[in-house]
Amino acid sequence: MKHKSDVVAMLLAGGQGSRLGVLTKSIAKPAVPYGGNYRIIDFPLSNCVNSGIYTVGVLTQYQPLVLNDYLGNGQPWDLDRINGGVHVLSPYEAIGGAEWYKGTANAIYQNITFIEKYDPKYVVILSGDHIYKMNYAKMIDFHKKNNADCTIAVLEVPWEEASRFGILATDENNKIYEFAEKPAQPKSNKASMGVYVFSWDKLKKYLIRDEANPDSSNDFGKNIIPTMLNDDQRMFAFPFKGYWKDVGTIDSLWEANLDIINPNVDLDLSDTTWRIYSRNPMSPPHYIGKDAKVENSSIGEGCEIDGTVDYSVVSPDVVIGKGAEVKYSVIMPGATIKDGAKVYYSIIAEDAVIEEDAQIGEIPENLENSADWGVAVIGSKAKITKGKKIAPKDMIASGEEV
Repeated sequence: MKHKSDVVAMLLAGGQGSRLGVLTKSIAKPAVPYGGNYRIIDFPLSNCVNSGIYTVGVLTQYQPLVLNDYLGNGQPWDLDRINGGVHVLSPYEAIGGAEWYKGTANAIYQNITFIEKYDPKYVVILSGDHIYKMNYAKMIDFHKKNNADCTIAVLEVPWEEASRFGILATDENNKIYEFAEKPAQPKSNKASMGVYVFSWDKLKKYLIRDEANPDSSNDFGKNIIPTMLNDDQRMFAFPFKGYWKDVGTIDSLWEANLDIINPNVDLDLSDTTWRIYSRNPMSPPHYIGKDAKVENSSIGEGCEIDGTVDYSVVSPDVVIGKGAEVKYSVIMPGATIKDGAKVYYSIIAEDAVIEEDAQIGEIPENLENSADWGVAVIGSKAKITKGKKIAPKDMIASGEEV
């Protein structure tokens, strides 16, 4: 039986997130905690609901358990519906073993039957590892108005970063006439955000054609979009203005967290008109001791703080002991930083323990050579023993004791 839905959103959440190192060793990238109260996937999911899109397929693959548990029946995002709702779609078992998703386009191809069940006119393709607020309904209206086959959300990026993205060239009507995936010499600074609206009848044809091509890497950026462009399909760029961050690297995840407490950054998570929903257990209010010093920081519920915290994002249920210092760092839920420990320019993952007088990371001005500097990362449930020093850029694996 078909459940009619004009728009179906497909959220690609299967990536291994290898550039996030120890943080994604046992969980999928979209399930990584962010900003104290959220996980990365809360952003695209909340954008869907706020945009009136209630049928969402979440394509998982790598380490999906935490993500699946977190999504559950979709209730925190108002996606627990009889018709539509949120569906976790993992790769099908093929005869003779599992058929992993080979690329972003193949992942959608494998779920054609799921999409067909809703008989949509439009399919929105989203990525699970971006932090941003966006009204997809406006983008769909733009797509309809231009009678487009494909619309790509674009953001102007600094020229020096342009070669990291898919870059588009457009005419005065925002019609795309050229697309280059991560060009060495970019001709424009209009970057694809990895947010696409397709007319479903067109996309389906191109997915089937792409799957039949043995030389294709089955990817939207490398294959589907260039092929549609070569075929002269109607392709438009939807200009996006506002905060957007791809949190695929340690540095960008660290920056995106600290952006929450930066008054010059346009990312307001307390804005009730466009709420970011999340599934988080309630904790008691946080406690800040009489000798504690907290400045320019975000402190989650259930924290006990007796030390110094400056310009950091501290998630719920974190303990920071007497004489401990946390500066320019991201502390994920349940971590413990004991008396006298120092944490500088670091990401401390869930339930990690930093014992007394240990030091994680370093403040850059103490270093002779800035090339040696970077964000230090301590994996979930790792334990750093008393007095131990962890250098900048070092990563300690989940569960490890050093």
